[in-house]
Amino acid sequence: MIAYRNADPRFPFLWEEGEGSQPGARWHAEGEGPVQYLSDTPDGAWAEFLRHEDIRDPEDLVHVRRSLWAVDIGSEHLARAELPAETQTGDAGSYAACREEARRLRSAGSSGLTARSAALMPGAAGGWRVEAGLWPGPERDGQTIVLFGERPGLSGWRAAFEGRPDEALLAAVRYLS
Repeated sequence: MIAYRNADPRFPFLWEEGEGSQPGARWHAEGEGPVQYLSDTPDGAWAEFLRHEDIRDPEDLVHVRRSLWAVDIGSEHLARAELPAETQTGDAGSYAACREEARRLRSAGSSGLTARSAALMPGAAGGWRVEAGLWPGPERDGQTIVLFGERPGLSGWRAAFEGRPDEALLAAVRYLS
């Protein structure tokens, strides 16, 4: 399976233990890393960046220069987060429940999890199709892929070195506030 990760072009696409402490996020607290966050679509990876940087104005996109990576995560079986959609997609107040669910899955032996994308609005991961021009694809929900620990065996390819998302994506982002 190919998943997508957005990163500062100066750094690798995955976290490693030696880089210092990874800041806490939805599915892990500080000190519980490294944890790798990926998306099932390129738009999902871009939306995560836009959400966390609170970029809402199309004019701000002119200054965005990020690498977008396509990462082969193999066919690893990942657990499904068993939380209500509102918790999986909520603001920072929902992080404690998500972290507890990740701890439960990790202690049960899971090497990672999948969950509904917190960054994309429902149905916004449909992509595009070509039929007498370019048209929106069928609606579907985006997924976040969370891998616990370092992953030195994964291969990634830069899909964009210093790219930026289309301004149309701004309307599909579920912002933190």
